[in-house]
Amino acid sequence: MVVRVQIPRVHVTAKKALIVAGMVCGVALLLCVFVFTFYWTKYGHIVDDRLKQPLFAQTAKIYAAPPEVRPGQKLTAAEVEQELQQAGYSQDGQGAASPMGTYALNASAITVHPGPQSYHSEDGATISFSADAVTQITGDNGQPLAAYELEPLLITGLSDENRAKRRLVTYNELPQYLVPAVTSIEDRHFFQHGGVDYVRLVGAIVDDLRHAHYSQGGSTLTMQLARGFFLSPEKRIKRKMIEIIITFQLEHRFTKQQIFQMYANQVPLGQRGSFSIDGFGEAAEAYYGKDVRQLNLPECALLAGIIQSPSRLNPFRHPERAIERRNIVLDAMVETGDITKAQAEQAKAAPLQLEPGAFDAGEAPYFVDLVRDDLIQRLGDTDYNQQGLRIYTSLDPQLQQIAQDAVADGMKDVDALVLARHDRLVRAALKAHEAPPPLISPQVALVALNPHTGQVLALVGGRNYGASQFDHAVSHRPTGSIFKPFVYAAAFNTALAGTPLTNPDGTSAVFTPVTILHDEQTTFTFNNEDYSPRDFEGKYFGDVTATEALYRSLNNATISLAQMVGYDNVASLARDAGIKSARGTPAMAIGAYDATPLEMAGAYTVFANEGVHIDPWMLASVRAPNGDVIADYAPQTRPVLDPRAAFLTLSMMEQVLNNPHGSGAGVRNMGFVSPAAGKTGTSHDAWYAGFTSNLLCVVWVGNDDYSDVKIEGAHAAGPVWADFMKNAVKLPQYSDTREFVPPPGIIQVQLDDTTNLLADAACPDDYTAAFLDGTQPTDTCDHSMGDQRNLFQKIFGLGQKPLAQAPPAQQQANRPAQPAPGQAAPAQPSVAQTPADQQNQDDKKKKKPGFWARLFGKKDDTEQQPQSQPPPQ
Repeated sequence: MVVRVQIPRVHVTAKKALIVAGMVCGVALLLCVFVFTFYWTKYGHIVDDRLKQPLFAQTAKIYAAPPEVRPGQKLTAAEVEQELQQAGYSQDGQGAASPMGTYALNASAITVHPGPQSYHSEDGATISFSADAVTQITGDNGQPLAAYELEPLLITGLSDENRAKRRLVTYNELPQYLVPAVTSIEDRHFFQHGGVDYVRLVGAIVDDLRHAHYSQGGSTLTMQLARGFFLSPEKRIKRKMIEIIITFQLEHRFTKQQIFQMYANQVPLGQRGSFSIDGFGEAAEAYYGKDVRQLNLPECALLAGIIQSPSRLNPFRHPERAIERRNIVLDAMVETGDITKAQAEQAKAAPLQLEPGAFDAGEAPYFVDLVRDDLIQRLGDTDYNQQGLRIYTSLDPQLQQIAQDAVADGMKDVDALVLARHDRLVRAALKAHEAPPPLISPQVALVALNPHTGQVLALVGGRNYGASQFDHAVSHRPTGSIFKPFVYAAAFNTALAGTPLTNPDGTSAVFTPVTILHDEQTTFTFNNEDYSPRDFEGKYFGDVTATEALYRSLNNATISLAQMVGYDNVASLARDAGIKSARGTPAMAIGAYDATPLEMAGAYTVFANEGVHIDPWMLASVRAPNGDVIADYAPQTRPVLDPRAAFLTLSMMEQVLNNPHGSGAGVRNMGFVSPAAGKTGTSHDAWYAGFTSNLLCVVWVGNDDYSDVKIEGAHAAGPVWADFMKNAVKLPQYSDTREFVPPPGIIQVQLDDTTNLLADAACPDDYTAAFLDGTQPTDTCDHSMGDQRNLFQKIFGLGQKPLAQAPPAQQQANRPAQPAPGQAAPAQPSVAQTPADQQNQDDKKKKKPGFWARLFGKKDDTEQQPQSQPPPQ
């Protein structure tokens, strides 16, 4: 009997299904391997190509001028130490020696040892201190030094093509708490995982699916680095898979320390104006004004915290949010065991202690842009910014900060004046049923330089670099009345040549500061065209001295002088001084032609530097990354004026500030008291240009659309200038201002303010004036007075009779300037006297004449007869 067993078909079907499933899985696996291999190979090549080039562009570094230390300077060892640390020096015995240099500090001295990468040669010095001042500087050879230059400070790095700035750091340069601060809040298992934290990644994917959005919350530091270097910022699943592949590539090629170093230089940490802040090195300077190595625990925690959202957590704009996030990071560091609870609480109690100047102004962006343009012009190679060059400039960071502050504060007052005037215009327009005018905010520029070297020490090109990168410091504008000193300088040139000037009435004389000019409404004919300028507010002063014409800034008097000198002669002098647009016309004399604030600063060096013009310069030296010199640059100088003509003009410009009726005298009421000379300017724009013995500053205020700013230079630019100068002279390097010293051939005398003759005891209201030797007045002021004898003297014919009156022409020449109707009589200026002047007056006061001397007109034995020529000062 045959028994047939029938196998159920279901078993055969299941077996086939398993085989098919295995085949499908195998194919899928092979496909996954193929796809993974494809993308691994593809992005491996991409990574290879990217790594063949430097990960970060070696942009050029911009350095300031080296700060100078001198014996007697108010300075402490701690301040010098801070300067050295900011320059990258390290302290002896504390870690590896910095290639920039090292220093040793003790109770009363600091010893500086420049390194191989220093700007200077490796000649060190010991600076000794006592009572917060430098007492002595000794070189390495034991010889005393008159001065010593410290290491120039790094201002900024030039931005790359994406307007990103970064200061590259190494892993070993990162401060103690920065790495644990970042890993505790961003990637706690960074040093343990292989690039991907799978637990966090799965959690992030679940969260994304649950809320239907892509949060990227599972990214490790390596994944963030891969995304920043190789991928676009889009949030898609495909891009996340590619990100993981590149992450594996990076983890395969680099150590954890190398990966963190790349991350530390790449992570975006905010915005500074129009530039992005990338990396912890740049952020340390931007937020705290210090080297990254100097960051403490709360500062490290803050920088780690703002990685999450640099804009929303910006500590300058949102300090409360930043502090809250910083404290979260500190708690995370406690959880990971990197710090103790007590350390966290102490750090939480610390204020932000940000450095606003570092964020807003410390980089001198307008100045740096000009340096960049200069580099391109000189080197002729746009690739210079990829070579890591060191660019040494003229900038004084302390003075730059003062300039920035003066502009910010001064423009608030200008805005208030503009707004008040605009409100009046709006009310008038509404009353007349007309459209109100637009409100225009004026722009500003400030240029400060050393008048003897041409070194541009500070430069501000506008109100806000982030809002506008247009540099008004190199924008051509009508110069207005700050041009007028060149008219008077050209007149002094004729005096030096012995050529008399012929007045319209036919009289002629050699030009001096007391030459009489006619200030009245005048029509000047030039090239068959009439030109009829008006004085400010339509006020005219009749016959005035040249000095008064300049300090009151009188248009018609100045043009009449230019006509006598020759328009072409004035224009030629101005062009030699750097005002290239000047042409010989009547309008030129009152500043109708244009120049930039930087050019006008250079032009004024003629007056401040004994007639020698110096081209303003910003670029001092270009060096390789190792410190080797590529090129050094010297300033260009040329003689333009005889030193005597320069000083005579300067002396008249002093009265612009010192005479109570001077157009620039308001700066004296604002707290600026140092000896100085200058000139205001008002056209469509407002100007103020002036200088001390060691610092020159030009300020311009005006509208970008060339409309009239409607504010005088004394009220718009003057306060900015005064604020800048009075704070500048407080700095040790600019505090040693002194009186201007006349060159040989110049005589300084005291003149009576009323008669403009030599002052004596009978005429106590006097002022200092400078003359070309031989052209000064010889008569004294009491010669022009009436019969001053008393009754008994007149009866008995005793005492000194009055001298004969001067001829009518001389009386006219010596007549004091009269104010316009409705104006107050001039007050008398207070003029500083030399010790010799003071001693002479003290001698005269030693013995007063007695009764009989007064009765018979007998002079006291100690009183000197007026001399035809004053004794030398």
